[in-house]
Amino acid sequence: MTSAYEMVVGLEVHVQLATKTKLFCACPTGGFGEPPNSRICPVCTGQPGTLPVLNEAAVDLAFQAALALGGRLAPFSTFARKNYFYPDLPKAYQISQYERPFCDGGWLDIRTQTGEKRVRIRRIHLEEDAGKLLHAIGSRELDHSLVDFNRGGVPLIEIVSEADIRGADEAAAYLTALKEILQYAGVSRCDMEKGELRCDANVSLRRSGSQELGTRAEIKNLNSVRAVKEALEHESLRQAGLLDAGEFVVQETRLWDARRGETVAMRSKEEAHDYRYFPDPDLLPLAAAGRRVEELRACLPELPAARRARFMSDYELSAYDAGILTAQRALADYFEAAARGQDRSAAKAAANLIATELLARLNAEDLRAADIRLAPKELGALSALVVQGKLSSKGAKAAFCALWESGGSTAEVVERLGLAQVSDEARVRVWVQEALAANPRAVADYRSGEERALGAIVGAVMKLSRGKANPSVVNRLIMESISSSS
Repeated sequence: MTSAYEMVVGLEVHVQLATKTKLFCACPTGGFGEPPNSRICPVCTGQPGTLPVLNEAAVDLAFQAALALGGRLAPFSTFARKNYFYPDLPKAYQISQYERPFCDGGWLDIRTQTGEKRVRIRRIHLEEDAGKLLHAIGSRELDHSLVDFNRGGVPLIEIVSEADIRGADEAAAYLTALKEILQYAGVSRCDMEKGELRCDANVSLRRSGSQELGTRAEIKNLNSVRAVKEALEHESLRQAGLLDAGEFVVQETRLWDARRGETVAMRSKEEAHDYRYFPDPDLLPLAAAGRRVEELRACLPELPAARRARFMSDYELSAYDAGILTAQRALADYFEAAARGQDRSAAKAAANLIATELLARLNAEDLRAADIRLAPKELGALSALVVQGKLSSKGAKAAFCALWESGGSTAEVVERLGLAQVSDEARVRVWVQEALAANPRAVADYRSGEERALGAIVGAVMKLSRGKANPSVVNRLIMESISSSS
Protein backbone atom coordinates (compact mmCIF):
# COMPACT_ATOMS: atom_id res chain seq x y z
CA MET A 1 0.00 0.00 0.00
CA THR A 2 1.30 3.45 -0.90
CA SER A 3 1.71 6.29 1.59
CA ALA A 4 -1.27 7.99 -0.09
CA TYR A 5 -3.57 6.01 2.22
CA GLU A 6 -3.84 5.34 5.93
CA MET A 7 -5.25 2.05 7.21
CA VAL A 8 -7.91 2.37 9.92
CA VAL A 9 -8.69 -0.78 11.89
CA GLY A 10 -11.04 -1.79 14.69
CA LEU A 11 -10.98 -5.30 16.13
CA GLU A 12 -13.78 -7.39 17.60
CA VAL A 13 -12.20 -10.16 19.68
CA HIS A 14 -14.27 -13.13 20.85
CA VAL A 15 -12.83 -14.83 23.92
CA GLN A 16 -14.00 -18.13 25.42
CA LEU A 17 -14.12 -17.83 29.20
CA ALA A 18 -12.28 -20.47 31.25
CA THR A 19 -15.35 -21.90 32.99
CA LYS A 20 -16.09 -25.57 33.61
CA THR A 21 -19.64 -25.33 32.30
CA LYS A 22 -21.50 -23.44 29.60
CA LEU A 23 -23.10 -20.03 29.96
CA PHE A 24 -26.72 -21.09 30.46
CA CYS A 25 -26.58 -24.83 31.24
CA ALA A 26 -24.52 -27.43 33.13
CA CYS A 27 -22.88 -28.99 30.05
CA PRO A 28 -19.08 -29.11 30.35
CA THR A 29 -16.94 -26.83 28.23
CA GLY A 30 -13.60 -27.85 26.70
CA GLY A 31 -15.17 -29.95 23.97
CA PHE A 32 -12.29 -29.48 21.54
CA GLY A 33 -11.26 -32.92 20.33
CA GLU A 34 -14.22 -34.63 22.02
CA PRO A 35 -16.69 -36.76 20.00
CA PRO A 36 -19.11 -34.49 18.12
CA ASN A 37 -22.31 -33.58 19.96
CA SER A 38 -21.19 -35.32 23.16
CA ARG A 39 -21.41 -32.21 25.36
CA ILE A 40 -24.92 -31.00 24.70
CA CYS A 41 -28.31 -30.91 26.45
CA PRO A 42 -31.83 -29.66 25.71
CA VAL A 43 -30.94 -26.14 26.94
CA CYS A 44 -27.90 -25.46 24.72
CA THR A 45 -29.58 -27.10 21.71
CA GLY A 46 -32.69 -24.93 22.11
CA GLN A 47 -35.32 -27.60 22.74
CA PRO A 48 -38.87 -26.32 23.35
CA GLY A 49 -39.73 -25.55 26.98
CA THR A 50 -36.13 -25.18 28.24
CA LEU A 51 -34.96 -22.11 30.13
CA PRO A 52 -31.47 -20.62 30.50
CA VAL A 53 -29.78 -20.22 33.91
CA LEU A 54 -26.87 -17.76 34.01
CA ASN A 55 -23.44 -19.14 34.99
CA GLU A 56 -22.11 -17.04 37.92
CA ALA A 57 -18.49 -18.08 37.29
CA ALA A 58 -18.73 -16.75 33.73
CA VAL A 59 -19.94 -13.39 35.03
CA ASP A 60 -17.02 -13.19 37.48
CA LEU A 61 -14.48 -13.88 34.71
CA ALA A 62 -16.15 -11.37 32.40
CA PHE A 63 -16.05 -8.69 35.11
CA GLN A 64 -12.37 -9.47 35.82
CA ALA A 65 -11.55 -9.01 32.13
CA ALA A 66 -13.23 -5.61 32.17
CA LEU A 67 -11.40 -4.54 35.32
CA ALA A 68 -8.04 -5.69 33.91
CA LEU A 69 -8.69 -3.53 30.83
CA GLY A 70 -9.74 -0.43 32.76
CA GLY A 71 -13.38 -0.71 31.72
CA ARG A 72 -16.42 0.77 33.48
CA LEU A 73 -18.86 -1.85 34.77
CA ALA A 74 -22.48 -0.88 34.24
CA PRO A 75 -24.63 -1.08 37.40
CA PHE A 76 -27.16 -3.03 35.33
CA SER A 77 -26.88 -4.74 31.96
CA THR A 78 -29.36 -6.76 29.96
CA PHE A 79 -29.37 -9.78 27.66
CA ALA A 80 -30.87 -9.69 24.20
CA ARG A 81 -31.72 -12.15 21.46
CA LYS A 82 -29.74 -11.67 18.27
CA ASN A 83 -31.92 -13.26 15.61
CA TYR A 84 -30.49 -14.95 12.54
CA PHE A 85 -30.66 -18.38 10.95
CA TYR A 86 -27.58 -20.49 10.49
CA PRO A 87 -27.19 -24.27 10.89
CA ASP A 88 -24.79 -23.96 13.85
CA LEU A 89 -27.34 -21.88 15.84
CA PRO A 90 -30.06 -24.31 17.01
CA LYS A 91 -32.35 -21.68 18.59
CA ALA A 92 -32.15 -19.47 15.48
CA TYR A 93 -31.02 -16.70 17.84
CA GLN A 94 -27.95 -16.05 19.95
CA ILE A 95 -28.22 -14.77 23.52
CA SER A 96 -25.98 -11.74 23.65
CA GLN A 97 -25.96 -8.15 24.92
CA TYR A 98 -26.73 -5.20 22.69
CA GLU A 99 -28.05 -1.87 23.98
CA ARG A 100 -26.82 -2.34 27.57
CA PRO A 101 -23.54 -4.28 27.72
CA PHE A 102 -21.95 -5.04 31.08
CA CYS A 103 -18.89 -2.88 30.30
CA ASP A 104 -18.15 0.24 28.31
CA GLY A 105 -14.83 1.99 27.90
CA GLY A 106 -11.38 0.77 28.80
CA TRP A 107 -8.02 0.76 27.04
CA LEU A 108 -5.01 -1.30 26.09
CA ASP A 109 -1.47 0.05 25.77
CA ILE A 110 0.56 -1.52 22.98
CA ARG A 111 4.21 -1.28 21.99
CA THR A 112 4.78 -0.06 18.44
CA GLN A 113 7.88 0.71 16.41
CA THR A 114 7.60 4.37 17.44
CA GLY A 115 6.85 3.79 21.13
CA GLU A 116 3.78 3.12 23.24
CA LYS A 117 0.25 3.75 22.01
CA ARG A 118 -3.11 3.54 23.76
CA VAL A 119 -5.97 1.80 21.95
CA ARG A 120 -9.39 2.59 23.37
CA ILE A 121 -11.96 -0.13 24.00
CA ARG A 122 -15.54 0.74 23.13
CA ARG A 123 -17.40 -2.06 24.93
CA ILE A 124 -17.26 -5.60 26.27
CA HIS A 125 -20.32 -7.82 26.33
CA LEU A 126 -21.27 -11.37 27.28
CA GLU A 127 -22.73 -13.87 24.85
CA GLU A 128 -22.95 -17.57 24.08
CA ASP A 129 -20.87 -19.21 21.39
CA ALA A 130 -22.38 -20.94 18.38
CA GLY A 131 -21.72 -24.50 17.25
CA LYS A 132 -19.27 -25.48 14.54
CA LEU A 133 -19.83 -26.52 10.95
CA LEU A 134 -17.57 -29.26 9.60
CA HIS A 135 -16.91 -29.25 5.87
CA ALA A 136 -14.18 -31.89 5.98
CA ILE A 137 -13.14 -34.84 8.14
CA GLY A 138 -9.38 -35.13 8.42
CA SER A 139 -8.01 -34.52 4.95
CA ARG A 140 -11.21 -35.64 3.21
CA GLU A 141 -13.45 -32.92 1.81
CA LEU A 142 -17.17 -33.59 2.21
CA ASP A 143 -19.90 -32.88 -0.32
CA HIS A 144 -22.11 -31.90 2.62
CA SER A 145 -21.65 -30.15 5.97
CA LEU A 146 -21.95 -31.59 9.49
CA VAL A 147 -22.82 -29.70 12.67
CA ASP A 148 -21.09 -30.17 16.03
CA PHE A 149 -22.92 -28.37 18.87
CA ASN A 150 -20.28 -29.06 21.55
CA ARG A 151 -19.13 -25.44 21.36
CA GLY A 152 -22.65 -24.06 21.34
CA GLY A 153 -23.45 -22.22 24.57
CA VAL A 154 -19.84 -21.86 25.70
CA PRO A 155 -19.47 -18.45 27.43
CA LEU A 156 -17.80 -15.69 25.42
CA ILE A 157 -16.94 -12.09 25.91
CA GLU A 158 -16.67 -9.88 22.86
CA ILE A 159 -14.13 -7.05 23.24
CA VAL A 160 -14.73 -4.28 20.70
CA SER A 161 -11.97 -1.72 20.14
CA GLU A 162 -12.36 1.77 18.78
CA ALA A 163 -10.93 2.34 15.29
CA ASP A 164 -7.62 3.49 16.80
CA ILE A 165 -5.39 0.89 15.16
CA ARG A 166 -3.25 1.97 12.22
CA GLY A 167 -1.75 -0.86 10.28
CA ALA A 168 -1.31 -4.61 10.49
CA ASP A 169 1.63 -4.44 12.92
CA GLU A 170 -0.40 -2.45 15.44
CA ALA A 171 -3.27 -4.92 15.11
CA ALA A 172 -0.90 -7.81 15.82
CA ALA A 173 0.56 -5.93 18.82
CA TYR A 174 -2.95 -5.24 20.16
CA LEU A 175 -4.01 -8.86 19.86
CA THR A 176 -0.79 -10.10 21.48
CA ALA A 177 -1.09 -7.66 24.40
CA LEU A 178 -4.77 -8.49 24.89
CA LYS A 179 -4.03 -12.20 24.93
CA GLU A 180 -1.31 -11.69 27.58
CA ILE A 181 -3.62 -9.73 29.89
CA LEU A 182 -6.50 -12.20 29.63
CA GLN A 183 -4.19 -15.13 30.31
CA TYR A 184 -2.57 -13.37 33.30
CA ALA A 185 -5.99 -12.59 34.77
CA GLY A 186 -7.07 -16.23 34.35
CA VAL A 187 -10.00 -15.14 32.20
CA SER A 188 -9.24 -17.48 29.30
CA ARG A 189 -6.57 -19.86 28.07
CA CYS A 190 -6.74 -17.98 24.74
CA ASP A 191 -5.60 -21.02 22.73
CA MET A 192 -6.27 -19.72 19.23
CA GLU A 193 -5.72 -23.14 17.64
CA LYS A 194 -8.67 -24.42 19.68
CA GLY A 195 -10.84 -21.41 18.83
CA GLU A 196 -10.68 -19.98 22.34
CA LEU A 197 -9.78 -16.57 20.91
CA ARG A 198 -11.06 -15.46 17.51
CA CYS A 199 -10.95 -12.08 15.85
CA ASP A 200 -13.04 -10.10 13.36
CA ALA A 201 -11.30 -7.11 11.82
CA ASN A 202 -13.00 -4.00 10.42
CA VAL A 203 -10.67 -2.25 7.99
CA SER A 204 -10.94 0.81 5.79
CA LEU A 205 -8.62 3.23 4.02
CA ARG A 206 -8.62 6.99 3.98
CA ARG A 207 -6.44 9.54 2.27
CA SER A 208 -3.37 10.40 4.33
CA GLY A 209 -4.10 13.49 6.40
CA SER A 210 -7.87 13.11 6.06
CA GLN A 211 -10.16 12.65 9.07
CA GLU A 212 -13.01 11.18 7.05
CA LEU A 213 -13.31 7.41 7.37
CA GLY A 214 -13.55 5.26 4.29
CA THR A 215 -15.97 2.41 3.61
CA ARG A 216 -15.06 -0.56 5.76
CA ALA A 217 -14.97 -4.26 5.12
CA GLU A 218 -15.19 -6.83 7.90
CA ILE A 219 -12.91 -9.88 7.83
CA LYS A 220 -14.42 -12.71 9.89
CA ASN A 221 -13.00 -15.46 12.09
CA LEU A 222 -9.27 -14.83 12.03
CA ASN A 223 -7.76 -17.50 14.27
CA SER A 224 -4.12 -16.45 14.69
CA VAL A 225 -2.06 -13.30 15.08
CA ARG A 226 -0.35 -14.14 11.81
CA ALA A 227 -3.72 -14.47 10.05
CA VAL A 228 -4.81 -11.06 11.36
CA LYS A 229 -1.63 -9.43 10.10
CA GLU A 230 -1.63 -11.09 6.69
CA ALA A 231 -5.36 -10.54 6.12
CA LEU A 232 -5.12 -6.83 6.93
CA GLU A 233 -2.09 -6.39 4.69
CA HIS A 234 -3.87 -8.06 1.77
CA GLU A 235 -7.18 -6.27 2.33
CA SER A 236 -5.49 -2.86 2.46
CA LEU A 237 -3.81 -3.57 -0.89
CA ARG A 238 -7.13 -4.72 -2.36
CA GLN A 239 -8.92 -1.57 -1.24
CA ALA A 240 -6.06 0.68 -2.38
CA GLY A 241 -6.21 -0.92 -5.81
CA LEU A 242 -9.94 -0.19 -6.07
CA LEU A 243 -9.53 3.43 -4.97
CA ASP A 244 -6.58 4.02 -7.33
CA ALA A 245 -8.72 2.70 -10.19
CA GLY A 246 -11.51 5.15 -9.32
CA GLU A 247 -13.79 2.39 -8.04
CA PHE A 248 -15.72 2.13 -4.77
CA VAL A 249 -15.06 -0.14 -1.81
CA VAL A 250 -18.21 -2.11 -1.02
CA GLN A 251 -19.28 -2.51 2.61
CA GLU A 252 -19.27 -6.27 3.03
CA THR A 253 -18.17 -9.21 5.13
CA ARG A 254 -15.16 -11.11 3.81
CA LEU A 255 -13.28 -14.28 4.77
CA TRP A 256 -9.53 -14.86 4.87
CA ASP A 257 -8.37 -17.68 2.60
CA ALA A 258 -4.94 -18.56 4.01
CA ARG A 259 -4.13 -20.99 1.21
CA ARG A 260 -4.70 -18.38 -1.49
CA GLY A 261 -3.39 -15.53 0.65
CA GLU A 262 -6.40 -13.29 -0.01
CA THR A 263 -9.72 -12.16 1.39
CA VAL A 264 -12.85 -13.35 -0.41
CA ALA A 265 -16.36 -11.91 -0.37
CA MET A 266 -18.80 -13.71 1.93
CA ARG A 267 -21.92 -11.53 2.12
CA SER A 268 -23.01 -7.91 2.21
CA LYS A 269 -22.28 -6.30 5.58
CA GLU A 270 -25.26 -6.55 7.88
CA GLU A 271 -26.31 -3.83 10.33
CA ALA A 272 -27.67 -4.16 13.87
CA HIS A 273 -31.28 -3.75 12.74
CA ASP A 274 -30.89 -6.81 10.50
CA TYR A 275 -30.65 -8.98 13.62
CA ARG A 276 -33.92 -7.73 15.15
CA TYR A 277 -32.46 -7.51 18.67
CA PHE A 278 -34.99 -7.61 21.49
CA PRO A 279 -34.64 -8.18 25.26
CA ASP A 280 -34.48 -11.85 26.27
CA PRO A 281 -37.65 -12.49 28.31
CA ASP A 282 -36.12 -15.46 30.18
CA LEU A 283 -33.15 -13.62 31.75
CA LEU A 284 -33.15 -10.95 34.44
CA PRO A 285 -30.89 -7.89 34.22
CA LEU A 286 -27.31 -8.47 35.36
CA ALA A 287 -26.22 -6.33 38.35
CA ALA A 288 -22.61 -5.37 39.13
CA ALA A 289 -22.78 -5.37 42.93
CA GLY A 290 -20.16 -3.03 44.42
CA ARG A 291 -18.84 -5.42 47.05
CA ARG A 292 -18.46 -8.29 44.60
CA VAL A 293 -16.71 -6.04 42.07
CA GLU A 294 -14.17 -4.93 44.68
CA GLU A 295 -13.52 -8.57 45.64
CA LEU A 296 -12.85 -9.38 41.99
CA ARG A 297 -10.61 -6.33 41.62
CA ALA A 298 -8.58 -7.47 44.64
CA CYS A 299 -8.08 -10.89 43.02
CA LEU A 300 -6.46 -9.47 39.90
CA PRO A 301 -2.77 -10.37 39.60
CA GLU A 302 0.02 -8.01 38.66
CA LEU A 303 -0.54 -7.50 34.94
CA PRO A 304 2.14 -7.90 32.22
CA ALA A 305 3.05 -4.23 31.71
CA ALA A 306 3.50 -3.60 35.44
CA ARG A 307 5.48 -6.80 35.83
CA ARG A 308 7.78 -5.90 32.94
CA ALA A 309 8.50 -2.53 34.50
CA ARG A 310 9.22 -4.12 37.88
CA PHE A 311 11.55 -6.74 36.37
CA MET A 312 13.52 -3.98 34.67
CA SER A 313 13.73 -2.02 37.92
CA ASP A 314 14.24 -4.77 40.49
CA TYR A 315 16.49 -7.07 38.47
CA GLU A 316 18.02 -4.53 36.05
CA LEU A 317 16.86 -6.56 33.06
CA SER A 318 16.66 -5.10 29.56
CA ALA A 319 13.24 -4.34 28.09
CA TYR A 320 13.77 -7.25 25.66
CA ASP A 321 14.57 -9.79 28.41
CA ALA A 322 11.74 -8.53 30.62
CA GLY A 323 9.37 -8.87 27.66
CA ILE A 324 10.39 -12.49 27.07
CA LEU A 325 10.01 -13.42 30.73
CA THR A 326 6.59 -11.80 31.14
CA ALA A 327 5.04 -13.06 27.90
CA GLN A 328 3.57 -15.95 29.91
CA ARG A 329 2.49 -15.65 33.53
CA ALA A 330 3.81 -19.13 34.36
CA LEU A 331 7.23 -18.23 32.95
CA ALA A 332 7.36 -14.98 34.93
CA ASP A 333 6.39 -16.87 38.09
CA TYR A 334 9.12 -19.42 37.39
CA PHE A 335 11.76 -16.72 36.94
CA GLU A 336 10.82 -15.01 40.20
CA ALA A 337 10.98 -18.32 42.05
CA ALA A 338 14.45 -19.00 40.57
CA ALA A 339 15.66 -15.48 41.43
CA ARG A 340 14.30 -15.55 44.99
CA GLY A 341 17.13 -15.05 47.47
CA GLN A 342 19.68 -14.32 44.71
CA ASP A 343 21.46 -11.05 44.01
CA ARG A 344 20.84 -9.12 40.80
CA SER A 345 23.77 -10.70 38.99
CA ALA A 346 22.46 -14.21 39.67
CA ALA A 347 18.93 -13.10 38.70
CA LYS A 348 20.28 -11.86 35.36
CA ALA A 349 22.09 -15.17 34.87
CA ALA A 350 18.81 -17.00 35.59
CA ALA A 351 17.02 -14.82 33.04
CA ASN A 352 19.69 -15.68 30.47
CA LEU A 353 19.38 -19.44 31.11
CA ILE A 354 15.60 -19.22 30.79
CA ALA A 355 15.76 -17.21 27.55
CA THR A 356 18.27 -19.58 25.95
CA GLU A 357 18.27 -23.09 27.37
CA LEU A 358 14.81 -23.35 28.93
CA LEU A 359 12.75 -21.80 26.14
CA ALA A 360 14.68 -23.84 23.57
CA ARG A 361 13.68 -27.01 25.42
CA LEU A 362 10.03 -25.96 25.69
CA ASN A 363 9.88 -25.17 21.98
CA ALA A 364 11.65 -28.38 20.96
CA GLU A 365 9.29 -30.52 23.04
CA ASP A 366 6.17 -28.44 22.32
CA LEU A 367 5.62 -27.72 26.01
CA ARG A 368 4.10 -24.75 27.82
CA ALA A 369 5.71 -22.79 30.63
CA ALA A 370 3.35 -24.57 33.02
CA ASP A 371 5.00 -27.87 32.01
CA ILE A 372 8.54 -26.98 33.18
CA ARG A 373 9.93 -29.98 35.03
CA LEU A 374 13.13 -28.40 36.37
CA ALA A 375 12.63 -26.99 39.86
CA PRO A 376 13.19 -23.20 39.91
CA LYS A 377 15.48 -23.45 42.96
CA GLU A 378 17.85 -25.66 40.94
CA LEU A 379 17.96 -23.12 38.11
CA GLY A 380 18.65 -20.45 40.73
CA ALA A 381 21.49 -22.53 42.18
CA LEU A 382 22.90 -23.02 38.68
CA SER A 383 22.81 -19.26 38.06
CA ALA A 384 24.57 -18.56 41.36
CA LEU A 385 27.42 -20.93 40.45
CA VAL A 386 27.89 -19.10 37.13
CA VAL A 387 28.06 -15.69 38.83
CA GLN A 388 30.42 -17.00 41.50
CA GLY A 389 32.80 -18.20 38.80
CA LYS A 390 32.41 -21.82 39.86
CA LEU A 391 30.78 -22.84 36.58
CA SER A 392 31.49 -21.72 33.03
CA SER A 393 28.72 -20.95 30.55
CA LYS A 394 29.56 -24.21 28.78
CA GLY A 395 29.42 -26.08 32.10
CA ALA A 396 26.11 -24.43 32.97
CA LYS A 397 24.63 -25.63 29.68
CA ALA A 398 25.84 -29.19 30.33
CA ALA A 399 24.45 -29.10 33.88
CA PHE A 400 21.12 -27.73 32.67
CA CYS A 401 20.80 -30.56 30.12
CA ALA A 402 21.51 -33.18 32.80
CA LEU A 403 19.04 -31.61 35.23
CA TRP A 404 16.34 -31.40 32.55
CA GLU A 405 16.82 -34.98 31.42
CA SER A 406 17.26 -36.78 34.75
CA GLY A 407 16.52 -34.33 37.57
CA GLY A 408 18.50 -34.26 40.78
CA SER A 409 20.18 -31.33 42.49
CA THR A 410 22.51 -28.83 40.85
CA ALA A 411 25.31 -29.53 43.33
CA GLU A 412 25.11 -33.29 42.74
CA VAL A 413 25.06 -32.95 38.94
CA VAL A 414 28.00 -30.53 38.84
CA GLU A 415 30.06 -32.83 41.06
CA ARG A 416 29.07 -36.04 39.25
CA LEU A 417 29.91 -34.64 35.83
CA GLY A 418 33.04 -32.85 37.03
CA LEU A 419 31.84 -29.51 35.70
CA ALA A 420 33.17 -27.27 38.44
CA GLN A 421 35.33 -24.45 37.13
CA VAL A 422 38.85 -24.13 38.54
CA SER A 423 39.59 -20.65 39.87
CA ASP A 424 42.47 -21.61 42.18
CA GLU A 425 45.36 -19.46 40.94
CA ALA A 426 48.08 -21.96 41.84
CA ARG A 427 46.48 -24.67 39.70
CA VAL A 428 45.66 -22.31 36.83
CA ARG A 429 49.20 -20.85 36.84
CA VAL A 430 50.66 -24.33 36.16
CA TRP A 431 48.52 -24.65 33.01
CA VAL A 432 49.39 -21.11 31.96
CA GLN A 433 53.14 -21.74 32.22
CA GLU A 434 52.83 -24.96 30.21
CA ALA A 435 50.82 -23.16 27.52
CA LEU A 436 53.31 -20.29 27.32
CA ALA A 437 56.24 -22.69 26.99
CA ALA A 438 54.46 -24.66 24.27
CA ASN A 439 53.44 -21.58 22.23
CA PRO A 440 56.48 -19.24 21.96
CA ARG A 441 55.32 -17.89 18.56
CA ALA A 442 51.97 -16.80 19.99
CA VAL A 443 53.73 -15.18 22.95
CA ALA A 444 56.05 -13.26 20.62
CA ASP A 445 53.13 -12.14 18.42
CA TYR A 446 51.21 -10.89 21.46
CA ARG A 447 54.22 -8.94 22.70
CA SER A 448 54.51 -7.29 19.30
CA GLY A 449 50.95 -6.02 19.55
CA GLU A 450 48.98 -8.86 17.89
CA GLU A 451 45.96 -8.98 20.22
CA ARG A 452 44.47 -12.04 18.51
CA ALA A 453 47.47 -14.13 19.58
CA LEU A 454 46.10 -14.09 23.13
CA GLY A 455 43.24 -16.29 22.00
CA ALA A 456 45.62 -19.04 20.92
CA ILE A 457 47.30 -19.05 24.33
CA VAL A 458 43.95 -19.05 26.17
CA GLY A 459 42.81 -21.93 23.97
CA ALA A 460 45.92 -23.90 24.87
CA VAL A 461 45.26 -23.37 28.58
CA MET A 462 41.64 -24.46 28.23
CA LYS A 463 42.78 -27.59 26.39
CA LEU A 464 45.24 -28.45 29.14
CA SER A 465 42.58 -27.89 31.81
CA ARG A 466 39.92 -29.78 29.82
CA GLY A 467 37.81 -26.63 29.79
CA LYS A 468 37.70 -26.26 33.57
CA ALA A 469 39.97 -23.22 34.03
CA ASN A 470 38.19 -19.96 34.81
CA PRO A 471 38.66 -17.84 31.65
CA SER A 472 38.94 -14.54 33.55
CA VAL A 473 41.67 -15.98 35.80
CA VAL A 474 43.41 -17.48 32.75
CA ASN A 475 43.47 -14.15 30.89
CA ARG A 476 44.78 -12.25 33.89
CA LEU A 477 47.56 -14.76 34.67
CA ILE A 478 48.67 -14.95 31.03
CA MET A 479 49.07 -11.17 30.80
CA GLU A 480 50.78 -11.02 34.16
CA SER A 481 53.24 -13.77 33.14
CA ILE A 482 54.05 -12.16 29.78
CA SER A 483 54.48 -8.71 31.35
CA SER A 484 56.77 -9.97 34.10
CA SER A 485 59.05 -11.83 31.64
CA SER A 486 59.38 -9.05 29.07
